[in-house]
Amino acid sequence: MEFLTDFIYINKSIAKKAFVSLHKNWVIIFTGIFYTTATIIISSLLSFFWILAGLIMIIVSSALISNYLHLLDCIIKRDRLNWHEFKDGFTVYLRKVWGILFIGWVASFGFSSFILPIFSVGISPYLLSMIVNFLVLLLLNPLPETVYQKHYNPWETITYTVGFVRENWLEWIVPNLVFMVGLYFLTGNLLTGIFNTHLFSFSMFSPTGLIFYLIGQVWFSYMMIYRGYLYELLSTSTRRKRMFMRRF
Repeated sequence: MEFLTDFIYINKSIAKKAFVSLHKNWVIIFTGIFYTTATIIISSLLSFFWILAGLIMIIVSSALISNYLHLLDCIIKRDRLNWHEFKDGFTVYLRKVWGILFIGWVASFGFSSFILPIFSVGISPYLLSMIVNFLVLLLLNPLPETVYQKHYNPWETITYTVGFVRENWLEWIVPNLVFMVGLYFLTGNLLTGIFNTHLFSFSMFSPTGLIFYLIGQVWFSYMMIYRGYLYELLSTSTRRKRMFMRRF
């Protein structure tokens, strides 16, 4: 009963707060168009970079992720966006995101090269990969929020995120599951990545597709702002502390 009371209180207050912030900073809805366009342009130019193509793509992806996380940080902390924050956002978390992606690449390479061949003797490699990917997505789901709300190095960011999920798994997973289901029914998109900055759909380049794309972006933007406020509250308080503060 104590958990249910706390859960309702948390999400009721954050739902309103996130709506007000999205209304005030509505321009973040349209950043997805920029990220999509930038990704398409860079991807089309990668063939000119030969062996450096992979490195270029990692740098560009890290810069775009850094930019989006900085915008979210501005909304969560100051409830304000402007052109200067958008312009400066590409480098704010660039090294941290790049470091995390590198750790992820090393872990993925080690898993596919060493662990998968050993443990796939009695189990389907595809099934084992699905299980591991699900666990990674579950344990590192709030990684974006840890990046822009906590001042840790890449490895500490990962370990803190796992600890956060362990302490707040129910309070965090339930609202995010609701958002993910809603996003799937609205757009047909199922987000399987950790660093999601926007929705992508080829139909967005048609007039009707653009309308549905923007509807999805509204939901996605609200979800990310909601996550930011939820993470901020859960990472700086305990259930007992929140119950105590509500008495005053």
